[in-house]
Amino acid sequence: MAGETRHGSARAAREAKLDEVREQLSAQVEELVTGEDWKQALAFAARFRSRSVNNSWLIFAQHQAAWEVGRVPDPMPTYVAGFRQWERLGRRVEKGQKGYAILAPVTGKFASRTPDDPVSWRKLAPKERPEPGEVVRSRMIGTKVAYVFDISQTDGPDVPLPPSPQLLEGETPAGLRDGLIRQVTEAGFQFLPVPHEGMFRGANGLTNFDTRQVAVRTNMDDAAQVKTLVHELAHVKMHGPDHEEARQHRGIGEVEAESVALMVGAAHGMDTSTYTVPYVSGWAMAADGKNPVQIVQGTAERVRKIAVEILDRLDTLQIGDGTPPGLTRDDPARAAEPQASRRQPARSSARKPVPQPRSSGSASLLRGL
Repeated sequence: MAGETRHGSARAAREAKLDEVREQLSAQVEELVTGEDWKQALAFAARFRSRSVNNSWLIFAQHQAAWEVGRVPDPMPTYVAGFRQWERLGRRVEKGQKGYAILAPVTGKFASRTPDDPVSWRKLAPKERPEPGEVVRSRMIGTKVAYVFDISQTDGPDVPLPPSPQLLEGETPAGLRDGLIRQVTEAGFQFLPVPHEGMFRGANGLTNFDTRQVAVRTNMDDAAQVKTLVHELAHVKMHGPDHEEARQHRGIGEVEAESVALMVGAAHGMDTSTYTVPYVSGWAMAADGKNPVQIVQGTAERVRKIAVEILDRLDTLQIGDGTPPGLTRDDPARAAEPQASRRQPARSSARKPVPQPRSSGSASLLRGL
């Protein structure tokens, strides 16, 4: 009975600590997204048009090639725009830089007196004016090759960039990786380590509900891999085909998954905030018509439930009720365990920033971080 009481007390203390971590995340997100730097960065980013999935692939591949030959300093593109667009923003393309070829739409103007009749539309010749009473609409009639440049290929005044997630460095607590992989497998998914982010367009991880696979790239430190694995496991548990809201607003799903990663990491002494806060902030802002702070707060109960569920199924050393080691008298086996065998969780630090992943455009794919 005493053991059950102590266990319940420890669990309550742990969950209170997790709630505290979540509240800190909410406060940090609010501080970030209400700041002037963030507003200026969003205003700058709003001047750029979104790229199609195919063009995103083209930009990524060509930027990687430019990085391999030393023309750009970083392997991942950030902001891209055309030559004249950069000039309008006060920056100039550096001499010797080559643009990235993309497919740009070619549009034509069509006119009709009866717009509800599909066969009534006629294409206007260049400079031709519509006749009185005709409705004019533009349609895509083909594509052409256009060229864009990454900001790293340009020079000029500094531009406001949103804070970027920082990859974690360091080791992880013993047994954490294996325990997470086991939960992925028990959920009916195959864990798939992949060698580099190019295999899923720059993301650190990917959950595919069609193939029932969870992939994590391995060219990161252990801490970054394990945090990504928690994020993907959260997608598995929370964002299947029946979770309509997260599928309609991908930002909500990403906020939830990364918040779970923060809480599971914190329970093992890992500080993921240098990655999590910018990541969560960016996706919370991406959920149209919703206040980013309210999104973080509104997901709290679901996040807490899944984080606790994951933690309860891990055989790892986690935060407890503050009782020092050696005072667990109700658990003789635990008290007798050699101190040396109780490995302390490694703390994580930050290194080179990576851009936020873009939407894959498929409802069955959830990009990791």
